Amino acid sequence: MPAEAEVRTASGADAAVAARLLHDFNTEYGWPMPPLVQMTPRIGQLIESGEALVLLVGEELGIAVLRLRESLWSSSRVAYLEELYVVPGRRGEGLGRALMETAMETAREAGADVMELGTSTTDTAARGLYESCGFTNLEDGATMLFYERDL
Repeated sequence: MPAEAEVRTASGADAAVAARLLHDFNTEYGWPMPPLVQMTPRIGQLIESGEALVLLVGEELGIAVLRLRESLWSSSRVAYLEELYVVPGRRGEGLGRALMETAMETAREAGADVMELGTSTTDTAARGLYESCGFTNLEDGATMLFYERDL
């Protein structure tokens, strides 16, 4: 793993970096994203309030965003890996794995006993990473649909 694979927890001062990485991620995949002028203060608020645990790897090389919630099924928490992104030119160097390992450790330290995540069936690189980190596809080959609606 490269020396620049050091992962650190972001603070509110890192909001602009986190927002830009999330913007680049969403732009790469053609997903909608609020403008940086809106996203930067929002991610800063989420970091400062503790509602989001944001991890950064290297000098702006990647990001992981964790959200925690109380479990219905146990007295522990559930961690949701909301986002994981490594800049395109640095993929395959172990940066995603470093983010994943730190995300799992961070979630355990925050009281989670389960981590959930989602990815598309076509993202074979992400699926390979998640499976190599011990995640199990609960859909067992069936297509899972995700619905959303503006309220």
